[in-house]
Amino acid sequence: MPFPRVAPGPFRADQIREGDPYELSDGHAIYCAPAGHRHGGTQNAGASALASDPAVDGRVSIDVGIAFNDNKNLRAPDLIVTDNSPLQPGWLRTVPPLAVEYADIGQDEAELAAKISELLTLGVRYIWVVRLNGPLRVEVHVRGEPVRILRADDTLTAPGVLQNPLPVRALVDPATSRAVTLHNLLQQHGYTSIAEIQAESHATGKLEGKLEATAASILTLLQLREIAVPPAAAATIRASHDLEQLERWLRRALTVTTADELLA
Repeated sequence: MPFPRVAPGPFRADQIREGDPYELSDGHAIYCAPAGHRHGGTQNAGASALASDPAVDGRVSIDVGIAFNDNKNLRAPDLIVTDNSPLQPGWLRTVPPLAVEYADIGQDEAELAAKISELLTLGVRYIWVVRLNGPLRVEVHVRGEPVRILRADDTLTAPGVLQNPLPVRALVDPATSRAVTLHNLLQQHGYTSIAEIQAESHATGKLEGKLEATAASILTLLQLREIAVPPAAAATIRASHDLEQLERWLRRALTVTTADELLA
């Protein structure tokens, strides 16, 4: 159980500046240490996989402070899914439906328990605690229900928040996260696979031959990932007559962040 505090403490959320390493629990300041390498690295995989879910549509925030309880509480989960309200400066004042915490070596379990309790009381529907120390597992916290533990090969669901099931590994493993992200992005545009895009290109008669279909798949995938492709780069891709090169570019299009990086 969390260590009992004399409530309320003297601090309020408007006294904490963005970037200060503190959260608040009923007015008491809690120091938040920097994340370790494993903690921070896996967090990026989880953010990408969650943000690509069609029901989420990119509305995932990292380390955003949520102010509540008359400003006496300020909590910043590692990841949250938010509503579609416009982004505003300052602390979040609405209740996220899903929060994710990553717990590794040195985790203060009493403070984590207090944070989970406060967020559930606030109205967060699902809290996932990703345990990185020891065998990979995720604790699923839902108010009024027993805690469920899912293992590395299990699948998470969040009805009413996520459209698609999420493999536990997608929260920590970049390769699994990329596969989930690609599937979700294709699904948002009505496709189930890259092969389906290629087949559609042939069926519509817009492109002829495998070279053209592969080039079109590359450009479509970059577009789905919202990566800008300058006209010169698009022309280079379309003009290539090297099928092996095009197929290498197609594989690289899953991970690059710019068109220049693809062609380098």
